[in-house]
Amino acid sequence: MSDAPAKENLLKRCFPARYVFAFLANIGMAIVYGLKVNLSVTMVAMLNHTAHGGDKTNKTDSKQEECKPPDGMSQGGSNEDGPFTWSEPLQGTLLSCYFWGYMVSQIPLARIAELLSAKWVFFFSVAANIICTLLTPILTKLHYGGLICMRVIEGIGGGASFPAMHIMIASWAPQAERLLITSLIYVGTSAGTAVSIMMSGVLAAKLGWESVFYVMGGLSCIWMILWIILVQDNPNKQKLMTAKERDMINSSLGTGGDKGEAKKMPWCKIFKSCPFWALLIAHTCSNVGWYMFLIEIPFYMKHVLKFNVSKNAIYSALPYIPMMIFSVILSKILDTLQNREKINRTTARKIATAFCSIIPAACLVGLCFIGCLHYVAVGIMCLGIISMGAMFCGFLSNHMDISPNFAGTLMALTNTVATLPGIIVPQLVGFITEGNQTIGAWRIIFIGTVVAHLIEFIVFTLFGKGVPQPWNDG
Repeated sequence: MSDAPAKENLLKRCFPARYVFAFLANIGMAIVYGLKVNLSVTMVAMLNHTAHGGDKTNKTDSKQEECKPPDGMSQGGSNEDGPFTWSEPLQGTLLSCYFWGYMVSQIPLARIAELLSAKWVFFFSVAANIICTLLTPILTKLHYGGLICMRVIEGIGGGASFPAMHIMIASWAPQAERLLITSLIYVGTSAGTAVSIMMSGVLAAKLGWESVFYVMGGLSCIWMILWIILVQDNPNKQKLMTAKERDMINSSLGTGGDKGEAKKMPWCKIFKSCPFWALLIAHTCSNVGWYMFLIEIPFYMKHVLKFNVSKNAIYSALPYIPMMIFSVILSKILDTLQNREKINRTTARKIATAFCSIIPAACLVGLCFIGCLHYVAVGIMCLGIISMGAMFCGFLSNHMDISPNFAGTLMALTNTVATLPGIIVPQLVGFITEGNQTIGAWRIIFIGTVVAHLIEFIVFTLFGKGVPQPWNDG
């Protein structure tokens, strides 16, 4: 395809096309993640806790491990009860079924994005989540199977988000700004999580659980129009940019913008590559902790720390905006150090990965021993989640380092395996805590997550690389 004509004007000079792309990509990732996590908070309001006999505990556990609600806070009662009497294992299934679709869709959709259009694959990713969110209340009332169907389809769409976006970043982000633009886009997951958790708690408490899905799904529709009009697959297809910016991006990336003939995937070489396996293991182990914080912490705060629905939502959302800020600042610092040749790209990735593995592990160890110190626990959880923001400029950007030509498919490969914790963690937590919502039970869960973070740090530090591998050219 020939270059789209670039036109100079003041608006385009003030709002560079690569940052318009980054902004809308950020919002798109926020929508995908926001609609992904809203069920974790909303389910607290959907369940009939009275019918389950409240927060049951195992009779063999010490009563000293049972927490009381924080001073001055009523945990709520039947007024917080919803219509559904789902068991803990079924709750785990409903929370994890998103990842069934997420896991199976990534590799085929990544190849479609590489061969055809990453822009439209990402559009499908967001649109599928919006439509299913709007249909969720009606189908859930019919049968919990309807909720499962909607979550699986959302997962299919969500599975395309990271691979498609990796492909677009590889075409849009100049090397000197790659860490910054990558972080600006992917911290949308943090912003979406924060806004979703806050809105879910407020809407569920004030307007009922159905409003969470209608309001959040409806507002997200605006993004689809802006994405279609303002964003293209790569700079050479983008009319809404200056020639100077286009030339700068293409010069930095050493490309004319269009990819030409697609390269054949070197599958055997990839699976023999040590840096690829280091990336896959780091991604998978990190997701054990990520999904623990993302999906299960609202239940820990509800059942163990005894926070009510509104406070649960506030404290669960509290760390995600600071996480976004921390990630952008760290990315800028590492970009600057690289541009000044103080560190290389491999070192930058390993520093960031150390932040997102060691600090959360230490925080989870702290949660094991602080007991019922409610607000200390909230502070520790916030620190752990904020530090995980380093993953966006750490291993999560490493696919573009070791193979720019196959970044989307590599992301699909690692993210497919890394999706398994999203399925296993809710099921495991449901199994361990059924009738046993105590600190002792959650301590087992936290220690297992600490081990995963330590494996992530050790493997990526020893074997991770930040340079293109020989098989990048096919």
